[in-house]
Amino acid sequence: MANHFDVIVEILIFCATIAIVLVVGGEFERNVELRRRLGEQADSRLRPAASLLRRRGTDNNFLQWVQASSSISEPVERRKLQRELFLAGFESPSAPIWYVIIRFVLAIGLPIAFLLLRIVQSQAITSMGVIFGTLVLCGVGFLAPSAVISRVAQARRVELEIQFPDCLDLIIICMEAGMSLEAAFIRVSDEAGESHPRTAREFGRLAEEMRAGRSLAEGLRGMADRCDVAGIRSFVSLVIQSDALGASIAQTLRTYSDEMRQTRFLRAEERAMRIPVLMTIPLVACILPVIICALLLPAIIDVMRYLIPVLSHQH
Repeated sequence: MANHFDVIVEILIFCATIAIVLVVGGEFERNVELRRRLGEQADSRLRPAASLLRRRGTDNNFLQWVQASSSISEPVERRKLQRELFLAGFESPSAPIWYVIIRFVLAIGLPIAFLLLRIVQSQAITSMGVIFGTLVLCGVGFLAPSAVISRVAQARRVELEIQFPDCLDLIIICMEAGMSLEAAFIRVSDEAGESHPRTAREFGRLAEEMRAGRSLAEGLRGMADRCDVAGIRSFVSLVIQSDALGASIAQTLRTYSDEMRQTRFLRAEERAMRIPVLMTIPLVACILPVIICALLLPAIIDVMRYLIPVLSHQH
């Protein structure tokens, strides 16, 4: 019982130390930020004001404290993390703060839960295995959110890449029917909302930006940045160049759609050609040893039945 009490005291001291470090570090970072703002006060009047139509921060005092006390207090780190979360589909201004909170909770909570489980099971917690397991769980909790965000972002890119050619064909049909490019974007966002939700959402957002006064080139570049897909970036460059040169956008998009489908076909063919090579690994690792054992088993049985007794009698 005394050992359990000592462990609980050590855990409480560990948590109190972390809290003190966070508070002191937050105060230090706030002082540094205050000095930096005072030094830049003379230049602040020359900077454009932030847009009132879009929220860029959070009003929650706790979330503001977390932001000021963590690594995302630096604008560069915050923009980098916000960009990664944005590509994964998390567009809320408070998404970076919640990401930091979840990572901190997992990095601290998983080891503490592991130690408490060992205490409940009345097992020793001073062995090297427990220490190694605690460190591993801490590393997993720290790195797991980043891995999940990367996988979600990659899945989003793949989904957009698969859905985009079909929406592009619908845009071509709308433009050949006499619609303008903006009207075609609106029609695609309405018609493809159920079958292709991600791509339809991007085209709907593009149409809203254009109706709000944003130019076609700016809206298309914004969509390319949000999607981060090579095919969509090529589409954006093609539309901007065609619009600048006065060429037929419908004919240009039809040619580009055919090229995209050909590229997708070649990529699928490439994956199909890789199947025989990939099948070699399980063939050599699993099937080939079984075949060798089946072929050599009769000879091994004969050796054990006849040759080994004869040799033993001779000795």
